[in-house]
Amino acid sequence: MSPGADYLTLTDDALVAQCSVDHYRASGPGGQKRNKTSSAVRLRHHPTGLSVTASDERYQSVNRVRAMRRLREAIALHVRATDGSSPSELLRSVTTTAGGIRISAKNEDYFKVVQEVLDTLAACAMRVRDAAERLGISTSHLVKFIESDPKVWDRANQMRSEAGLKTLR
Repeated sequence: MSPGADYLTLTDDALVAQCSVDHYRASGPGGQKRNKTSSAVRLRHHPTGLSVTASDERYQSVNRVRAMRRLREAIALHVRATDGSSPSELLRSVTTTAGGIRISAKNEDYFKVVQEVLDTLAACAMRVRDAAERLGISTSHLVKFIESDPKVWDRANQMRSEAGLKTLR
C-alpha cells in the first residue's frame, strides 16, 4: 500500500501537521467582521501538493473544519492509494446485497470509499465493467455511485479522457 492510502486514515491533527496553514481575510459579503478578521483558511498539503481553501463562514473554526473536509476530498479524488486488486473490508461493508454501494457523503469513511473506487477504476484501465466486477457490484450500481457526487463524476471522466476513453454519460 502506498503512502497515499494513509492520508485519509490520519486524524485531523495528524493531517494538519503535514500542511501549511494560512489564515487570511476573506473578501466579499459578510459584514464588517469578515473584512476585519482573518477567518478564511488555506491548507497546503506538502506530501501531495494539494491546496484547498474555505472562506464560506465568518468564523475561522468553521472554515477550518470545511477546509479539512475539502482536503480529504481532494486527496480521495487525486491521490491513487492502492493497486485496486481487491475490495477492502470497508468497501465490502458498504456494499449492499443488491450489488450497490450505500454510504452517505457525510460519513467519515466516504472519501476512503471514493478513493478506493477510483483506485479500482485506475487499476482496471478505467474500464467500468472490469472495475465493477473486481468490486463485486453491478456496472449500473458503480456508475450510479460515481454519478451521485458531481466531483467524483467529473474526476472519473477526466481520468477516462486521460486514458483515451469516452466519458461516461
